[in-house]
Amino acid sequence: MARVRLSVAERREEMLRAAVGQIEARGVAAVRIADVASALGVSNALVLYHFSTKEKLVAAAFAHAAEGDLARLRAMLGRRTSALRRLRAAVRWYAPTGQAKGWRLWIEGWAVALREPALREVTRDLDRQWKAAIAAVLAEGVAAGEFTCADPAEAALRLTALLDGLAVQLTSYPGAVPRTRAQRWVDEALARELGLPREALTARGR
Repeated sequence: MARVRLSVAERREEMLRAAVGQIEARGVAAVRIADVASALGVSNALVLYHFSTKEKLVAAAFAHAAEGDLARLRAMLGRRTSALRRLRAAVRWYAPTGQAKGWRLWIEGWAVALREPALREVTRDLDRQWKAAIAAVLAEGVAAGEFTCADPAEAALRLTALLDGLAVQLTSYPGAVPRTRAQRWVDEALARELGLPREALTARGR
């Protein structure tokens, strides 16, 4: 059967989706251009035409996967409700006990980024975007008088550092930390950063 002719953008999108699938199946370090080409039934040369190197393909695939979670985060933080409600929903979703996808991909990416400058730049930029989005809503809540937070940027860094660390524990060592305990730690950390009792995170009307 003849393949449907795709635009350049559609072809790149197809390749990125295939690369994400191969990375999830094989790991960042083990995936090859040939694996992505084989999954799509195209030549290695065509994949290299669009991305030139494996490193550039992996970096683009990682950004493609992470952008989905970033879009979800921005949608949560952009809702028309209190800053506290938005933060609570976003942090619980982003936590490794929540519904955010891709933690294994993030952990793989962090490991390879130690040696690959292209991927390191992508992960650094995505990390900055996560922290900036959280910090912006923290600042909104302070301005609205909902809670106190002396330094939203530092608070965002502490919160995401806790979530990242818990993700490594829960993803790499299943059972090392009970999910209910991890969720309690996340709630306690958020409440502490906001100068609120933990019960305020679940109080009706907030």
